[in-house]
Amino acid sequence: VQLQASGGGLVQAGGSLRLSCAASGRVLSTVAMGWFRQAPGKEREFVAAIKWSGSSTYYADPVKGRFTISRDNAKSTVYLQMNSLKPEDTAVYYCALDQSGPRAIVSGNPGYWGQGTLVTVSS
Repeated sequence: VQLQASGGGLVQAGGSLRLSCAASGRVLSTVAMGWFRQAPGKEREFVAAIKWSGSSTYYADPVKGRFTISRDNAKSTVYLQMNSLKPEDTAVYYCALDQSGPRAIVSGNPGYWGQGTLVTVSS
C-alpha cells in the first residue's frame, strides 16, 4: 500500500485548507485511514481517523468541531477539511492507513504512512 498526501500550504489564522490522501494497492474491507501531525519540536500526534466502511470517525480533542475527515471510496482517497485554523495547527501532516481498522491509527501505530505535507498557519 502506498499513500500520497497533498493539499498543504500557507493560510492565515481563521482560514481553511483541505488535505487529500490517495491510497494505492490492495486494501481490506476492514481498512481505516487517518491523519497525524508533527509540529516543530514536538512529537507526532493523532488528528483524525475514519473507517472505510460505515460512518465512524475519530478526532483528537484539539481539532474537534474544526476539522472533518471524510472519504471517497471510489477514489480510495481520504480528506481532512480544516476550518478555523489556528497558528498552533502549524505542523507537517501525515496520512496513515491500517488494514485492521481505526484502533491502530488512534493508538498511534498504523501499518502504513504517507509522506508529510506542510501546513503553516500565520497569525
